[in-house]
Amino acid sequence: MRKIKVLVVPSDREGVGYFRSIKPHVHMRENYADLFDIDIEFDPSIADGNDEWLTDYDIIHYHKTLGETEKLPNLLEKLDKAGVVTIMDIDDHWVLSPYHPNYATNKVKGLEKEGLHHIKIAKHITTTTSLFADEIRKHSKNVYVIPNAIDPDEKQFKPQHEPSDRIRIGWLGGSTHVKDLEILKGMVGRCKNDGLLDKIQFVLCGFSVDGHANIINKKTGEIVKRSIKPTESQWFEYEKIFTDDYKIVSKPYKDFLLSFSKQEYPHVANEAYRRVWSLPVSHYALNYRLFDIALAPLHESMFNQCKSQLKILEAGFHKKAIIAQDFGPYRLDTVNAYGSHGEWNPEGNCVLIDSRKNTKDWYKFIKYLVDSPELIQQLGSNLYETVKETYSIKKVTEDRKNLYLRLVDGLNK
Repeated sequence: MRKIKVLVVPSDREGVGYFRSIKPHVHMRENYADLFDIDIEFDPSIADGNDEWLTDYDIIHYHKTLGETEKLPNLLEKLDKAGVVTIMDIDDHWVLSPYHPNYATNKVKGLEKEGLHHIKIAKHITTTTSLFADEIRKHSKNVYVIPNAIDPDEKQFKPQHEPSDRIRIGWLGGSTHVKDLEILKGMVGRCKNDGLLDKIQFVLCGFSVDGHANIINKKTGEIVKRSIKPTESQWFEYEKIFTDDYKIVSKPYKDFLLSFSKQEYPHVANEAYRRVWSLPVSHYALNYRLFDIALAPLHESMFNQCKSQLKILEAGFHKKAIIAQDFGPYRLDTVNAYGSHGEWNPEGNCVLIDSRKNTKDWYKFIKYLVDSPELIQQLGSNLYETVKETYSIKKVTEDRKNLYLRLVDGLNK
């Protein structure tokens, strides 16, 4: 039997490119070498009509776009006529939330219309969840759910635990979550007022002061980038939330934090807050060793409705308890351990927070778990049992393999 030739075109080498394109297909290449011959090209040469070589493949998997937008419709039609299955992958809604840092820039560049255009002309689409798939199906019929997957053999996803005398409450993510984390404003101050700070430590992972600001000329639409100061970064805003504007840290530690040194503070174990600088995508999840409880607040919007449940999966594979928003992707695999009548469900795998009760319930359930630490381990174990098979890279790669075989077989009938 001739092997199926697959070309993978990631959007980047880190982040979404790593999780949605590179890692899944490397795993497929290693485990289904008898079926697939897989190439990964980050910058395929298809300019100036140099695209005939693409017809040597049976499947081309690309993230959002393949080459120049204006030439994409003709290219996809050409490949379709040549018997090549093209699959577009998308992991975020094409219309950003107004609170997203790139919202204004995307408007100026017309990226929302471009993103929708890419969806409408795509022959096949893979995405992360059934919720996002339902939204995409309003514009395209051939949509398949291939969820994010975790490789339990990858070092960063092997459960580890750094001992501490404190219960660590952590958040790990990127630089686009200011509106999500604003949900937690005031929660840290309540912990301080109720005398919990000697028992707990808030951990903020992924900290970075690198980046730039986009300055848009309102008359011309020209976008100019400039480097930002550390105090202009989104992470500075995050840190103010997790330190109650630096009120929960000692004066020496506050001075150290505001120096933005990348060294570890020597007495951080004695503080109620810990800053952890960013790590490469291949190592970032090691930071779950610093958590006992993970937090996943999520502002209610269509953009967030269509995000993946990756934070649930990460916490689950690390056997960590999680308190998450009772919204969108965080409802897909979860069972709220705290019932509507105040009863505790020992089969529950998380605590979900009703957005109408954000003001009081994030604090309420942090305190609940701090006062009942045995429940933290129970939640982590239950969540692990929920996700360990369904979202393992072995299972998801098998599903991807079956989809690819089905699509190629369907084209040949």
